[in-house]
Amino acid sequence: MTTVNLKQSPNIIIRIVWFVAIGWWLSGAWTVIAWVLCVSIIGLPIGIIMLNALPQVTTLRSRDVVTIVDARGGVTVANSQQYPMLVRALYFVLVGWWLSALWLSLAWLFGSTVVLLPISFWMINRAAAVLLLTRN
Repeated sequence: MTTVNLKQSPNIIIRIVWFVAIGWWLSGAWTVIAWVLCVSIIGLPIGIIMLNALPQVTTLRSRDVVTIVDARGGVTVANSQQYPMLVRALYFVLVGWWLSALWLSLAWLFGSTVVLLPISFWMINRAAAVLLLTRN
């Protein structure tokens, strides 16, 4: 069995230029819109998609796709086990909506500094998990 990580992110120089010129301000607007959509029940699916795309909007970082190829040539995409839907729904109603607002605000604030930029990227990558307890 072979595991293959597929990454198709642009060159690091392009990603840095994108972040400095566009990514930092676009990610702020994107975050606010995504969070407002997530708080409304109707907009929740679109908001989650937007939060999952936040690393790409911020730095053009593509999502890591892990594929597993077995000896017979069969291909599967790795997927981690999620918490039960009831647990995730209760978490969202009681904690996720307000904690994610604080989390995303701090992540965006950290992203405006050079020293805390790595922490900001780490926080942005985990925004959906803070909102809905999703596992990557």
